[in-house]
Amino acid sequence: MIGEASTLSSEAGSAPLFVGLGELIWDLLPTGRELGGAPSNFAHFARLLGARGAVATRVGDDALGREARARLASAGVSTEHIQVDREHPTGTVGVEVGPGGEPRFRVNENSAWDYLELTPELGRLAALADAVCFGTLGQRSPQARASILGFLGLTRAGALRVFDANLRHSFFSPEMLRRSLELADVVKLNREELAAAAGMLGLRARGEAELCRGLAAEFGLRLVAVTRGASGCLLAAGAEAVEHPGYDVRVVDTIGCGDAFAATLTRCLLAGAPLDAAAAAANRAGAWVAARRGATPPPEPSTAAEILGGTQILFR
Repeated sequence: MIGEASTLSSEAGSAPLFVGLGELIWDLLPTGRELGGAPSNFAHFARLLGARGAVATRVGDDALGREARARLASAGVSTEHIQVDREHPTGTVGVEVGPGGEPRFRVNENSAWDYLELTPELGRLAALADAVCFGTLGQRSPQARASILGFLGLTRAGALRVFDANLRHSFFSPEMLRRSLELADVVKLNREELAAAAGMLGLRARGEAELCRGLAAEFGLRLVAVTRGASGCLLAAGAEAVEHPGYDVRVVDTIGCGDAFAATLTRCLLAGAPLDAAAAAANRAGAWVAARRGATPPPEPSTAAEILGGTQILFR
């Protein structure tokens, strides 16, 4: 653990605190390496939108770990809860980008984030969080899984626990999926993941909206979000279901689009934005990332205003 006193509880202002919990990974692209990992991307993008961001993860005592912390710190994301592991390396993943910009990942195993520890410092961070994003990849090792589940159990009433399912790898199980859904308030999946989750959980329904309602009813979820790539998204909350067609952009790669979508959606939900406005803003965020290289492209001064659109007034 980086040995510094927590500053998150004493920061001025009332901006909500978004915590990315789990893996931090360097994406090794053909064009070079880019900082990634869904929880890290979530916190990074939340910071871009004016929230406070923190990453709870573990990196190696190596050059990649030091660079990751420096990159996040330079973006205004708190790194004081990034643990340093002197035995295991910082996580990396080989990435190939397909003709439509879709990524194919080769994740290394036995990385530092597999050894995340639930320390008293992480417990205090959990109690401060307004929103926490976690997934299945970060839970692939028993130690990290226990730490993540323990962290979620320490969040306060009213905090939004966002489960980004990420079923595009081989490190999850039906038991992990079910337990994660039981602890979540919001779940984000793409269309293929929704179908896979329904199969594993034995859910049957006609159409995506009905399937989302069934998933929400089964696990007491506040909202189910289904991303549809270039075709936008579906948001289902109770009896309300909103579809958005998405935005047409020239895709460079789609790495990090879902994480930007999740962070923006969460920002809108915490502000009480209507579902249709939240869907539009989240899609704008995903499209903005898709049109640029890597998961955390540098923003322009007007980026946050352009993404939040008419919902921005809610954050003043």
